[in-house]
Amino acid sequence: MIRALLIGLVKGYRLLLSPWIGSACRFTPTCSAYSLQALERHGAAAGTYLTAARIARCHPWCAGGHDPVPSAKPRLFTRWAAPLQEKKHP
Repeated sequence: MIRALLIGLVKGYRLLLSPWIGSACRFTPTCSAYSLQALERHGAAAGTYLTAARIARCHPWCAGGHDPVPSAKPRLFTRWAAPLQEKKHP
């Protein structure tokens, strides 16, 4: 449910704000496309973390370039998931 809300917010940004601001993303895929992929692939928490990290990397001194969504979740989220899965399935 939270993931769907976040995806809706990103799509709303792409529809309403992005045309006014203009496209100035240094990366491919764009930050909004990256965010959608991260949220769909890794869920709300990890997707938000990856999106925030990507936006933080976007600054005038960054070279940019191709930066796809990683196939594995960030290490921070895999450490939490393993103990939770063990508790669910003893």
